[in-house]
Amino acid sequence: MLKKERQAYILQQINIHNKVLSSDLSVQMNVSEDTIRRDLQELDEQGKITKVHGGALSKAFHFTLQSNVVYQQTEKRMIAQKAIALLRDGMFILLSGGTTIVEMVKILPKELNVTFITVSLPVALELLNHPNCQVVFLGNLLSKNAQIAIGAEVVTRLNEITADICFLGTNSIDAEKGITDLEWEVIEVKRAMINSALKTVSLAISEKVNTVQRLQVCKLEAIHTLITELDSTDPRLAPYKEAGLQIL
Repeated sequence: MLKKERQAYILQQINIHNKVLSSDLSVQMNVSEDTIRRDLQELDEQGKITKVHGGALSKAFHFTLQSNVVYQQTEKRMIAQKAIALLRDGMFILLSGGTTIVEMVKILPKELNVTFITVSLPVALELLNHPNCQVVFLGNLLSKNAQIAIGAEVVTRLNEITADICFLGTNSIDAEKGITDLEWEVIEVKRAMINSALKTVSLAISEKVNTVQRLQVCKLEAIHTLITELDSTDPRLAPYKEAGLQIL
């Protein structure tokens, strides 16, 4: 694979999943990790990604508060519109992090009266623009990669909550492997959020559907609804519908 092709693939994977590991890219493209590290360094120097230890992050994700660049923003806005249709005044709603969740918050109806509980700093700050909504930020140690609060204190506080819906920003979802991600501490928080909600709604652009990361967040049966930008009759969503998920 030529360097131009490798770097295009790296950018695609980072845009879809927000973070990539050098070891995974090495296996996927059948090249050495040294080659991947050089590619990541070049892309970082070009300002296209943020290189971190062991891999790289999407600039659009990592700098949500400073940048208007959002990958697949149109698709994420479509998902956000579908998600908002599930909200009712008086609800207690858990929100994870991620650019799709931020897009959802940006277009909340001004008259909506909901209590939002979030571990995401960008989401919490965006919620301040909605004066009729109550905002609870569960803060602790911040993950610089995911921009969410992590750690035992956050998990403990989440376990004390019973929310109506958890809207979960999703890295990867697969009909067999369920929802998967890359970081243990982030996964622990997402699991606690799922356990603390009566219903969990997975938000995922179609490029994340039928993809798998290394670590499982939850099995598919823990999710009640899957929202993508696709029409609910799209054949790519058939396995999830057959598994009993509501598809929006």
